[in-house]
Amino acid sequence: MNVRDCMSTQVRTTTPEATLREAARIMKETDAGAVPVGENDRLVGMITDRDIAIRAVAEGRSFDTKVREVMSQGVEYVFDDEDLDEASMKMSDLKVRRLPVVNREKRLVGIISLGDISKSNDPSQAETALSGVSQPGGPHIQR
Repeated sequence: MNVRDCMSTQVRTTTPEATLREAARIMKETDAGAVPVGENDRLVGMITDRDIAIRAVAEGRSFDTKVREVMSQGVEYVFDDEDLDEASMKMSDLKVRRLPVVNREKRLVGIISLGDISKSNDPSQAETALSGVSQPGGPHIQR
């Protein structure tokens, strides 16, 4: 099974110049904990509810702070034609619960989450991703 077979395609994005309030509003409207950040037709980051809590609220920043100041940069992604096993392993290795999905031209076409993987025909793929995600640490640890 490929990533495109179970990814979510209804993805809203924000820009680095948007405010945290605007990003949070998108999260509320889409019932999502992460929003891809795009600039000049390219994925440049992700802003998560955790980024807002740890890098903004805990530091006393205003809700008018720009997304660019607290977003996670160096975004990892998967291709829509990748095998779901590869995506599960990547999520496990990176200890992330969701990844943007791009096509071979590196244009955002969706997002894949643990929930999406858990609905696939093979529950072992979700188990693989969840086992790594549940471990402490990882490259995206908040400091």
